[in-house]
Amino acid sequence: MTKKILVLPGDGIGPEIVAEAVKVLQRLQADGLDIELEQGLVGGSAWEAKGHPLPPETLEQARAADAILLGAVGGPQYESLERPLRPEQGLLGLRSELGLFSNLRPAILYPQLAAASTLRPEVVSGLDILIVRELTGGIYFGQPRGVRTLDNGEKEGFNTLVYRESEIERIGRSAFEIARKRSGRLCSVDKANVLEVTELWRQVMIRLGEEYPDVELSHMYVDNAAMQLVREPKQFDVIVTANMFGDILSDAAAMLTGSIGMLPSASLDAQAKGMYEPIHGSAPDIAGQGVANPLATILSVAMLLRYSFGDAASADRIDKAVGAVLDQGLRTPDIAAEGQASVGTADMGDAVVASL
Repeated sequence: MTKKILVLPGDGIGPEIVAEAVKVLQRLQADGLDIELEQGLVGGSAWEAKGHPLPPETLEQARAADAILLGAVGGPQYESLERPLRPEQGLLGLRSELGLFSNLRPAILYPQLAAASTLRPEVVSGLDILIVRELTGGIYFGQPRGVRTLDNGEKEGFNTLVYRESEIERIGRSAFEIARKRSGRLCSVDKANVLEVTELWRQVMIRLGEEYPDVELSHMYVDNAAMQLVREPKQFDVIVTANMFGDILSDAAAMLTGSIGMLPSASLDAQAKGMYEPIHGSAPDIAGQGVANPLATILSVAMLLRYSFGDAASADRIDKAVGAVLDQGLRTPDIAAEGQASVGTADMGDAVVASL
């Protein structure tokens, strides 16, 4: 049965990097992968064309698709828009409307890029962490929120951090299942010594742990986790945490690998339908220059095939092709050593296709 992939290039470097990922999909399609590609608008480009960062037709396309490939959204030209019209609201809207609650963010250090990390090779060599971030709750979605004026005329900003027991259990079960398929170790990151909501988080994780006796569960406060990621990152295998904590920790983990341009992500619903995107954002400072690293987006395609389509063979082909290209010494500017020649976005994409 033909699988439909909705392609949302978005803003900034999004169209450039997605174009290379589409080349990879088309190569696999020529080899017999039964897929259909459809394009749509989201973010700033959608606002420019349709007056909204998530037009109704895009949401309809997303609901009808079997998986979604997203580039990136946002840019400084949109910062003056009212908050509901900013590009990021398109991304948050997709996550919320599609119920994409489980965000998988791997931080894997390719051996060819050990020297690109800011940490010593012996600290990061062999790094393979998976951060499972709750994506549709927490402080990013909690109500009430806003900016109000107090009686004395002073303005006050406020947001609400809230999690229901069922939301915690849902992401926790997802993380336990993933940990069971890896090394059997799961670290739950919270701030239970200060925040009541994460005290509940810890209680739910402990209760769930009783259902997974084959998974070793540990707990860590988020400030300590940030320190340990830099001090001894290989102590972690799978980390599960709340929305805001996961946002911050996954970007920190990304830099351990040498470049945020190397890391894909998956956002899944309860049936493993997902939206797949690089974690690096729209990088408006280099948009249109043809120098962005497309490998995170290409690796997001591998995650798409693996998690939503159950096609491990095609996913492995992509992973091996990326490794082969790095073995050849090809580097975009973000992962090139000082003085090392670099290639552009399209050249890197072509090399991956050739390696397939």
